[in-house]
Amino acid sequence: MATQQFERTDRIASEIMREVERIIREDVSDPRTECMFSITHVEVTRDLRYAKVHVSIYEEDRRAPMMKALKSAAGFIRHHVGQRVKLRYTPELLFELDTTIEYGVHIASLINQVRKTEERQADDSDGSGK
Repeated sequence: MATQQFERTDRIASEIMREVERIIREDVSDPRTECMFSITHVEVTRDLRYAKVHVSIYEEDRRAPMMKALKSAAGFIRHHVGQRVKLRYTPELLFELDTTIEYGVHIASLINQVRKTEERQADDSDGSGK
């Protein structure tokens, strides 16, 4: 029974994720939302009252205005989600900035720096020993 509940909330979260992204791109007319973004994850509570929408915004200077626009358009987006996803109760949408992609890029660049340093050290030790 518990796994069925989790499967159901996962399916609903997936559907909400698809629809929220589509609504923001096609229906929200706020110019602050016209930037590169993606919905990375949606968490729906077990009672389906709330959905936490994680948004990744690629342009750092556009993050604050975009998040402000999403929070002010949350009711509009929720209304459209309710029309497109057939549920008894449409969850309240809570938007949160997701920086995991940026963090991953940062970690990858650090790893590359370490590799380059190790390669230089290996080349220096090979050259000095000859």
